[in-house]
Amino acid sequence: MTEPLRLGIAGLGTVGVGVVKIVRRHAEMLERRCGRPVVITAVSARDANKDRGVALSGYAWESDPVALAKRDDIDVFVELMGGHEGPAKDATEAALATGKNVVSANKALLAIHGQALAEQAEAAGRVIRFEAAVAGGIPVIKSLTEGLAGNEITRVMGVMNGTCNYILTRMEATGQGYNTLFEECARLGYLEADPNLDVGGIDAGHKLALLSSIAFGNKPAFDDVVLQGIQRIELEDIRHAADMGYRIKLLGVAQRTARGLEQRMTPCLVPANSPLGQLEGGTNMVVIEGDAVEQVVLRGPGAGEGPTASAVAGDICDLARGFRISTFGQPATSLQDLPAAQTGLPAPYYLRLGLQDKPGALAKVASALGDAGVSIDRMRQYGHSEPTAPVLIVTHKCTSTMLEAALESLASTDVVDSDPVALRIEEL
Repeated sequence: MTEPLRLGIAGLGTVGVGVVKIVRRHAEMLERRCGRPVVITAVSARDANKDRGVALSGYAWESDPVALAKRDDIDVFVELMGGHEGPAKDATEAALATGKNVVSANKALLAIHGQALAEQAEAAGRVIRFEAAVAGGIPVIKSLTEGLAGNEITRVMGVMNGTCNYILTRMEATGQGYNTLFEECARLGYLEADPNLDVGGIDAGHKLALLSSIAFGNKPAFDDVVLQGIQRIELEDIRHAADMGYRIKLLGVAQRTARGLEQRMTPCLVPANSPLGQLEGGTNMVVIEGDAVEQVVLRGPGAGEGPTASAVAGDICDLARGFRISTFGQPATSLQDLPAAQTGLPAPYYLRLGLQDKPGALAKVASALGDAGVSIDRMRQYGHSEPTAPVLIVTHKCTSTMLEAALESLASTDVVDSDPVALRIEEL
């Protein structure tokens, strides 16, 4: 009989329980597809007495995930705890040091420590797989490392945080404001323990850093990702965007330029009739562009027990079959240190200003923009009853450097009451 692949699962939250269910429910199918049985030997979590809705008495229990990682009776350490320091990092390093392969759903750990962990794994002849760390059930990492390996990737972009997309699409559909929908997400359990990981773009930024590394052959560089969350998006922004044929998305974009690697996770306007514009609710979407394939669009559930556990199971099956590949699609020692770059490509921008209602205010705004080389395509001033008048401006195409200079100039005037909201308009 072929030896089984033995798993040690650290972390028995939503995803961990989902993996246990898949291994149990599909034991015979997995054995047929993998050519060997896949079994769970031991598990670890903080509370051994918690009712998780699935029986765990048949598995050895370790309260310390590092001890689990070092066990002689596991072949694969499945890390589903989360967090970029502490037990997740220590246990992953211990697993690699004792000859285990690793399957992880931990985007933060890999975005921040991925280079060192990949080098450790490859030096020991081990493998780290992390499909579940990016876009839930969408096989985007497998697509980049395998199906599209013959392409020079020119751009990766996408909506990679379902909570943000849920809030933005619900704002449009219900007419409710950001704060109301943020509270709804909290009640529904859609937010991380630290909500800023979601709404601040950090969670999605981790994912973008990992995809960038695979796509462009650079060392993971989360610190180089330009981050801007959705906290300042108001209902009027959603409505103005819709009036112009756009929708607002927290959009990740990564592309290699002559100046280096551009990585940004920021709210943008995208055409309402584009695949990204039509994306609803908590669904994720990743768009990959390559020189041979041109454009591939991957869409699916970005979180949840089933989709994320499905991705973990796919990685486990690859290891059971003996399939091996470098962590980021090429040897870790060959990954480059690419300089961080801002986009040099001009684009139109959406600006929302709170303008003091006094003579000459609009002239000062036009002058500040013009001095920075930013010209106005469209401008609207809306009715108001307050001293501050809402003004909407859409610029002609300009560079991000020009826009930043214009915003600095606007800040020095005495007619703009608060920081403008500035959103890039992406023509896809």
